[in-house]
Amino acid sequence: MEISGSVVAPETTHQDISDSDTWTELKRDLPWNVVVWDDPINLMVYVTYVFQKLFNFSKEKAHRLMMEVHTTGKAIVATEPREKAELDVMRLHSHGLWATMEQLDG
Repeated sequence: MEISGSVVAPETTHQDISDSDTWTELKRDLPWNVVVWDDPINLMVYVTYVFQKLFNFSKEKAHRLMMEVHTTGKAIVATEPREKAELDVMRLHSHGLWATMEQLDG
């Protein structure tokens, strides 16, 4: 089968991008932060272990993030698409850690 002619890219106007439905779609694709919060229950060594196990972090990186959680009250442990962030929050919850997700501003 032979296709003749040229391919022309569709024109994009400012109106296309400012359309609220288009903006909603673009915003939906922005990444999400997975945030782990400090709690009075889990030992620091356990939090470090969970970070290593779930995110495959080195011991040093897991310890640094655990200390950030401990000293500042929270740490961003991942930035990823919504579905992956939801999965990671669920996995953190299943290990007894308090975690949420927040979308990056666009």
